[in-house]
Amino acid sequence: MIITRRAFNAALSLSGLAAFATLSPWRLIGEAMAQSATAAEVAKPVSLPDMALGPKDAAVTITEYASMTCPHCARFAEDVFPKIKAAYIDTNKIRYVFREFPLDLKAAAGSMLARCIAKDDAGKYFAIINALFKSQDEWAGPKTTESLKLIGKQAGLSGPEVETCLKDQALLDKIAADQKYANEVLKVNSTPTFFINGEMVKGEVSFEDLKKKIDPLLKS
Repeated sequence: MIITRRAFNAALSLSGLAAFATLSPWRLIGEAMAQSATAAEVAKPVSLPDMALGPKDAAVTITEYASMTCPHCARFAEDVFPKIKAAYIDTNKIRYVFREFPLDLKAAAGSMLARCIAKDDAGKYFAIINALFKSQDEWAGPKTTESLKLIGKQAGLSGPEVETCLKDQALLDKIAADQKYANEVLKVNSTPTFFINGEMVKGEVSFEDLKKKIDPLLKS
C-alpha cells in the first residue's frame, strides 16, 4: 500500500469496559448527568470537520463511529442506514454524523480517500462511504491501492491524485487524533458505535431498535 503512517496507538490499545455500579436512584441521577456530559463531548469538533446530514438544530443527533473495513458497519450501511435516512434524515427530524474510527490501515486508506473525494461536501461524502462499504470485499483485499485508484477515478480523481491523498500524513494524523479522542474520552473501542443524544449504543443494531430510541426523544 502507498499509505504512510505513524502508529495508530488508539486502534491498538483499546480500553476495556468499566465495571457496573449497583443500581440506585443516585446512580440514575449520575447516569443522566454523565449522558449530558457525553452529549457535549460527542458534539465537540476535534481535528476534522464533521460530515453530517440533517439540520444542525435537530432535536436528535446520531453520531456513528465506523471502520471502513468493518463488515458489521457495511451491513448497517446497506440494511439500516437507508431506512434511517428515509424516515428521519430526509424529513429533517434528526441530524446524522459519521466519524471515522479505522481499525486497520486499509480502513484508514478508505477514510482518507472519502475525505479527499468529498472535500467539504457531506452529501458526496456519504455517497462515497456507501460505495466503499458496498465494495468492501474488493478494495479491502490484497489489491487495496489499485482498487482505491479505480474508485477514485470513477469519482473524478486521477491515479496520481489518489496516491497523493493516500500519502497525506497530515490527514492521517487528524484521523488518528480524532480516533484517539473517541477512544480515550468517549470510550469507543469497537465498531460500529453510535451515540444518540449522548447515549452510547454499541454493535450492529436494527432499524426497529433505533426507532425505539429516536421516537421518544422526538416527542419529548
